[in-house]
Amino acid sequence: MRRTTTKTLGSLFAASLAATTLMTGPAFAETSAESETIQVGALRLGSHAPNYIAYERGYFEEQNLDVEFVFFDAAQPMAVAIASGDVDFGLTAVSGALINLADRGAVKVVGGALQEEPGVDGQMILASKPTYDRGLTSPEQLAGYSYGITQAGSSFHYMASKIAQASGFETSDITLRPLQGVGNIIGALRTGQIDAWSIVPNLGKPLSNSEEIVGIGWVADYIPDYQVTTVFTSAEIASEQGDLVRRYLAGFSKGVADHNAALVDKTTDAEEVDAVIRIIADYIAPDQPYERSSVSIQNGAMRINENARMNVTNLRDQLEWFQQEGLVSTDIAFETVFDTQYVDTY
Repeated sequence: MRRTTTKTLGSLFAASLAATTLMTGPAFAETSAESETIQVGALRLGSHAPNYIAYERGYFEEQNLDVEFVFFDAAQPMAVAIASGDVDFGLTAVSGALINLADRGAVKVVGGALQEEPGVDGQMILASKPTYDRGLTSPEQLAGYSYGITQAGSSFHYMASKIAQASGFETSDITLRPLQGVGNIIGALRTGQIDAWSIVPNLGKPLSNSEEIVGIGWVADYIPDYQVTTVFTSAEIASEQGDLVRRYLAGFSKGVADHNAALVDKTTDAEEVDAVIRIIADYIAPDQPYERSSVSIQNGAMRINENARMNVTNLRDQLEWFQQEGLVSTDIAFETVFDTQYVDTY
């Protein structure tokens, strides 16, 4: 049973964006005496599952936090909301927009979340069926083909470039097609308007089983330690409210542990797996039959870093890539974007 109300601000902050171009490792704080209400940005995706698990199982309450979820349609409006102080915490991929907000002193990454890991099904690389039939059967053959991205400077842009680099050709050898939204990319791939794309497995696996789309590879084979998403907050909270950050991360991390045990490591019994899936399904697929959503959730489960550990090796690579591509200033220091005081790093 949900304990607090939720609200949606996606369209409001999308307009704003368009207008403005654990319990181990570093110690989490002891719970404070008074309960504190925080707003947590959310997407209806399995990658946000630890927040939902922590909320429903009272892990945030244990930290004297009353959580209100604020749902968005995309990650970038969430970043704008956190920068403006309307939302306190969120999960998102590193993007040019996020780095630029950090450079303006608005946001900070304080933890790691979704992580590519060899041996765990992660983001899939897909090809349209007509393109596959013409010979695109492996990511190493992407030179000369088109690749769907939401926009320049997105995580999709980074993935396409790193796949090209690992395959021995230039990013410019791929035609990148910015289509603004995931739904637009799926439609373009289905109809053969683009040749390839990469996406998380809960979407990639069903798409690859359709007649229009074929799976041709895994992102983990090209970016094996990719820190796909991160935990972030405002720069003000990160610098001035360390107790709040630690309490939020403590609750989140207990949700991570339950998620990984049930869906990734599979060290729990069937009853616990079902209980975890039902929590997630209630948030990411409330209008779908459980029998359908449960399969998608299990197919889409990826590793989420224990105790929100931060993969600084890959995050440095991401920042350097954005700088090399001219998408952010070369003067931005790693510490401007990433605050590593709250979690273990590797």
